[in-house]
Amino acid sequence: MTRRPLTGDEAPDDEGTVLVLTIGYALLALVLVLVCADATSLYLAQKRADAVADAAALAGADGFVLSMDAGDATAALTDDGIRDQAAEIVAAFDTVTLIAAGTPDGVSARVTVATVWHPPVLTLFVPEGVRLEATATSRNALR
Repeated sequence: MTRRPLTGDEAPDDEGTVLVLTIGYALLALVLVLVCADATSLYLAQKRADAVADAAALAGADGFVLSMDAGDATAALTDDGIRDQAAEIVAAFDTVTLIAAGTPDGVSARVTVATVWHPPVLTLFVPEGVRLEATATSRNALR
């Protein structure tokens, strides 16, 4: 059995079907752009938290106590000195909070900060807010 091409009134009406596909792809592209904008904002918020943790750890490494022992100078870090120095740096940033600051070995300052990220563009595919933490360590060396 062979089929003959449909002509005239027998042909199906395809007008407008491409418009529906175009609108669907446009909505998909819009959602993709919004999710990418949110992902970029999340990445930048994590980098900001990392930078604050780095700065606080570096300032905490300056909270040492200098002592002389038989002609040798030593710079020992204390938890209180690190916490005080780090708290001053973190206080300059209103969206970041100091979680922990201390020294694990007497020559390193370890600082942990936290912040909460909220998406700039609310979409159905992105969470309402994400808690971000950053930890940085800075060593103090006296030479």
